[in-house]
Amino acid sequence: MTTSASGSIPVSWTVDEIVVEATLTRPRGDGPFPAVALVAGSGPTDRDWNSPLIPGTNGSAALLARELTAAGFVTLRYDKRASGPHAQENIPRLVGRISMQGHEAELAGGMALLAQRPDVNAGRIFILANSEGCIHALHYQLHTAALPCAGLVLTGAPARPISAVTRSQIAAQLAGAPGGDGLLARFDALTAEFAGGRPVPIDESLPEGMHMLLLGLTAPVNQPFARELWVADPAALLAAVTVPTLIVIGKKDLQIDWQADGAVFAALAAQRPDIAIVYPEDANHVLKHEPTPREQLTGPDAASRYNAADTVLDAAALAAITGWLAAQIR
Repeated sequence: MTTSASGSIPVSWTVDEIVVEATLTRPRGDGPFPAVALVAGSGPTDRDWNSPLIPGTNGSAALLARELTAAGFVTLRYDKRASGPHAQENIPRLVGRISMQGHEAELAGGMALLAQRPDVNAGRIFILANSEGCIHALHYQLHTAALPCAGLVLTGAPARPISAVTRSQIAAQLAGAPGGDGLLARFDALTAEFAGGRPVPIDESLPEGMHMLLLGLTAPVNQPFARELWVADPAALLAAVTVPTLIVIGKKDLQIDWQADGAVFAALAAQRPDIAIVYPEDANHVLKHEPTPREQLTGPDAASRYNAADTVLDAAALAAITGWLAAQIR
């Protein structure tokens, strides 16, 4: 295999007889180079961190891959089996089979592909994950002893369980609304049934957003993964990980609260000098630069800008990531 040329290379591997398609980028030269595997966030987010639920195709992972390759890293980014151009044909084959273990297997296949390449230093492979992908990266590191990563970069990472983050968002939406306390109590009761593995009764009296959330959580196609994700505790997972870790939460992140989640991570970092945390002032959830003042941002409007053609990576977030990775390979 010729390894001196730079550029993007299509690669793939198989998990449970379903092909995982990916893009590899590499610097010019023979290497061996350090490498970074990028892990996408929730739902149908693809290898470039684009989503059919959000307009635009200017995904952060593709931009990160370009910058990391210029900095001397091989990069790998992949479509989860329920994302990308083959999602519709794969989803029927995944009904009842989407799980934490399946997400780990997707990442494990990519890590193995990187480690087997002669132009990659197998002892210097890092994982850079976003949002829900951070949980998969942590699970991978804890469960795949054969090929652990050299370090983790967790961006837009929740420190609290998804259940707690979601509840705080619901509570904020209901604050001051007529009957809000009663609706929140009903939501708590229904999600307690869900977390306990018991049937969740349909309650169409709930606001549409809450009703749709519960339908999505309990849908058979999303099991057992939705329940596993609901109860996962990212801070507890990170406490068990022993590799250097960088956490990046932008102050313009609307999905993750840099103060609430940051405080949980900071308490852990106080006991772990190998954990670093940065809060870029103008970075949003997907590491794009967001010039709008925080108080003027609203959820749907801000998310619609994530992958717009004119958006760019936040310079402070990018510098924190590339600087930290450079320090790890010295």
